Amino acid sequence: MKERLKKSKAKIETASTRATRWIGSPWSVILHTIFFAIMLALPLWGVGIDKVLLVLTTIVSLEAIYLSIFIQMTVNRHTEELEEVSEDIEDIQENVEDIAEDIEEIEKDVDEIQKDVDEIQEDVDEIQEDVEEIEEEKIPHHKEPHPEILEKIQHVLESLAKDVEALKNKEK
Repeated sequence: MKERLKKSKAKIETASTRATRWIGSPWSVILHTIFFAIMLALPLWGVGIDKVLLVLTTIVSLEAIYLSIFIQMTVNRHTEELEEVSEDIEDIQENVEDIAEDIEEIEKDVDEIQKDVDEIQEDVDEIQEDVEEIEEEKIPHHKEPHPEILEKIQHVLESLAKDVEALKNKEK
């Protein structure tokens, strides 16, 4: 039953759209003008003016009633479509806001990663300096390196391990 109503409603809406379009066309103006000219010329062929005006008034009144109904149906349909478009625009605006928030979060994450990379680079530079110091001292392989150098290397390696652990935690 509901499906029949939907089909009937769709047919009526299609008819109202067609009627409204046709009434607003140049052909409608031409045909209405010819019709009114013929109706007003009928008294010249012996039809009583009272009958002509009665028929003409009745037709014009009925046409006006149906036109106003068709036009209101069209207005209602366009209003519904505009409401749907408005809802779509609101959804799009919300999505854009969400994307903007995500971009801000990504920018913060990138800044933090850059800081971590800078810290690691500093640690690598320190290790490089330590390696250069060791090479300059030319410590023989069979001797133990100085405890100070071992402490520096150990400190740098611990710092590096902390930075790597921090990066792993951020990725999770």
